[in-house]
Amino acid sequence: MSEWKKTIGWLGAALCVMSGPVLAQEDARNCRDHPLFTRMPGFYLEECRERDFERVEFVDEKGGDVFVEGKLHWAKYSVKKGTKPPTDLRILRNYQNAIKTIGGVVVYEKIGSNYGSTYLRLSQAGKTYWVVVSSSGGERYELTVVEKAGMVQDVVADAKSLLSDIQARGHASVYGIYFDFDKADLKPESEPALKEIARLLQENKGLRLYVVGHTDNVGNLDYNMKLSNERAGAVMKALVTKYRIASDRLKAYGVGSLAPVASNTTDEGRARNRRVELVEQ
Repeated sequence: MSEWKKTIGWLGAALCVMSGPVLAQEDARNCRDHPLFTRMPGFYLEECRERDFERVEFVDEKGGDVFVEGKLHWAKYSVKKGTKPPTDLRILRNYQNAIKTIGGVVVYEKIGSNYGSTYLRLSQAGKTYWVVVSSSGGERYELTVVEKAGMVQDVVADAKSLLSDIQARGHASVYGIYFDFDKADLKPESEPALKEIARLLQENKGLRLYVVGHTDNVGNLDYNMKLSNERAGAVMKALVTKYRIASDRLKAYGVGSLAPVASNTTDEGRARNRRVELVEQ
């Protein structure tokens, strides 16, 4: 067993091993604790959700919004009948102490008369985990863990398919362009998609394009409008400086979340909405 698992094992040391069914108080099917944490004593796993890639809102040290993308683990715990619920503060302090024991930090906390939330962060073995624990009255609490990572893009459009979409619909979506988190800095993984856009323009000398940045609806609209515009500008700059596309053939704009191509109620839909589009001028 790894050292960090040993150090936080105390968090679930008081859990009872029960034989037979616990009626509605047994763990939901296919739900399990996150490897970083055991649960509070006397609680069962009521609901859970896992996604390979999702965007989740956190806060920084000053309470400002931070958005993290990566592998999601979400779980809701409820107290078992006959167990005295702990206070919200006790739940939060348990998780804060556990994360600090394995080298993590407490980023922020909000505590009221009948609720509380704490935001935690851990960097370990080349990975960064962002954690939120939210409790309401001590009878149930939610645990959110995001393992920060970039999405693996499975499909990158080529110049021919981009041209076909533009000719048929007047625009084409590009999904193989990546940026540093919460920034407009292009990642090296964007190179294949940028090359195809450049090839499209090089092979079609009369083509002029709007480069349009899009986001999902997570976060503040004004902020997303600004970020999408900056990212569109970064794509245009790369095409002009690296691939020597004439600047008068391109114009960059950002529309934030105002033109979705899928519902923002699912992680799959939000992933489709985060894109760059090429629109014929």
